[in-house]
Amino acid sequence: MTRRNLIKKICLLGDGAVGKTSLIRKYVYDAFDDKYLATIGAKVTKKTVHFEDKGTNYKCTMMIHDIVGQVEFEKIHKQYYRGSVGAILVCDLTRKDTLENMGWWLESLSEVVGKIPILLLGNKLDLEDEFQVTFKDVSVQAKEFGCPYFLTSAKTGENVEKAFENIGKRVCV
Repeated sequence: MTRRNLIKKICLLGDGAVGKTSLIRKYVYDAFDDKYLATIGAKVTKKTVHFEDKGTNYKCTMMIHDIVGQVEFEKIHKQYYRGSVGAILVCDLTRKDTLENMGWWLESLSEVVGKIPILLLGNKLDLEDEFQVTFKDVSVQAKEFGCPYFLTSAKTGENVEKAFENIGKRVCV
């Protein structure tokens, strides 16, 4: 069996307070914290995943870049996109504007890195009583972008691992 060791840069993009940092924290450390602290610039977290595909064993180290969500930092965003081979676009199911802004985030990313594998997440699935975004809304947006999507909760962990595994396999294989 063939072995491949890879290092891949993945960016998490989306408006402030959609849960990017919390998703990363849940995936990498299996931890959650309700306190909101805005990311300044970008924070890099590393996670190594192992999987097999078509007779090849992959060891993929994902360098996960948590990028500041405030739009006024657009010039900084573009510097952090360089070298990305995959991206996760995150919206907050309780704030419709965060889904509406996904096109801006994708365009901003594409200007720098071109077409790369992306994934759309509708986060905060645990806050069902506060939804402003329907599952269909997320599905329609994902179809428009030509990408898979997951509905996630950084708090409960629902679909978080599946989402990161999806993008990890897509950028490594």
